[in-house]
Amino acid sequence: MRDNPISPTVDFTKDGAQHGHLRLPYSRNDSAWGSIPIPLSVIRNGNGPVALFTGAIHGDEYEGPLALTHLAQSLRPEQIAGTVIIIPFLNYPAFLAGTRVSPLDQVNMNRAFPGAPDGSPTQKIADYVQRSLLPMADLVLDFHSGGKTLDFLPFAASHVLDTAEHQARCRAARDAFNAPFSMEMREIDALGMYDEAAEALGKTFVTTELGGQGSATPGTVAIARKGARNLLIHSGIMDGQMDMAPSRTLTQPDDACFHFSPESGLIEFTRTLGDVVRQGDTLAQIWPTGHTGRAPLAIAAQRDGLLTARHHPGLVQAGDCIAVLAVETLT
Repeated sequence: MRDNPISPTVDFTKDGAQHGHLRLPYSRNDSAWGSIPIPLSVIRNGNGPVALFTGAIHGDEYEGPLALTHLAQSLRPEQIAGTVIIIPFLNYPAFLAGTRVSPLDQVNMNRAFPGAPDGSPTQKIADYVQRSLLPMADLVLDFHSGGKTLDFLPFAASHVLDTAEHQARCRAARDAFNAPFSMEMREIDALGMYDEAAEALGKTFVTTELGGQGSATPGTVAIARKGARNLLIHSGIMDGQMDMAPSRTLTQPDDACFHFSPESGLIEFTRTLGDVVRQGDTLAQIWPTGHTGRAPLAIAAQRDGLLTARHHPGLVQAGDCIAVLAVETLT
């Protein structure tokens, strides 16, 4: 396979705090030999576990970037034993544009793995992560939130995995992150995800969904910053006491958790995030926008559960995911 054209301006084996870039060559009309400089920090103090923390794989999700820019600025080598690789804006072109997918190639990076070294800019970044960064890492934390089109209860998540040991390791890290909710997450479109790329290599992987609506709140940023620190302590990279609070455990047992709109229109939610619903309860109504005098279409809950995600903003298109349920479990 061809070598990836991305080159780091830092030395991943060097002790100390380094703040540099991943330089991705990008020839364009206004710069024939141009490049995209993706900011990163590497904090290292001797041998030990390696943590890879990433944000903005979708460019309109902000808790991760805020937590990770703070961590990169504040973390000192003498505070750790091992290495912390911090990339606050992994999909840098999308982040600068404030869009979910890259404006350069319209590719969703979180469906682009394992990537391609001779592909589009997004595919090249995914390939570099797949072949150069993931093999170094023991622990991977990838921050997400709802972006401009979803809103979530704040949770950290792990997945059902092939081996009990691997699943338990990821679940323990998820619980150490200590978001208000801890989810065993079901994916409806997992092909090409960063999550699966990391898990296929046996890495301890944690992801999040922390709010949404294309912004961040003081509360969700605080959750992100606390969670990143907790994971460094949990992994043995940093000494100290984890900051722990009660967390409610959720699971998504089947595809009935996901609700899609069969029609376009104006959505009126009848339930709020965090509400408990029963099968058959109305979650939302879709009002027609091409006519008046017509009744709305009711969207009924397909199962019992807790409303954990909802569509944002007020207009929906046919096929949009408008509501997601989860089931609370006692642990």
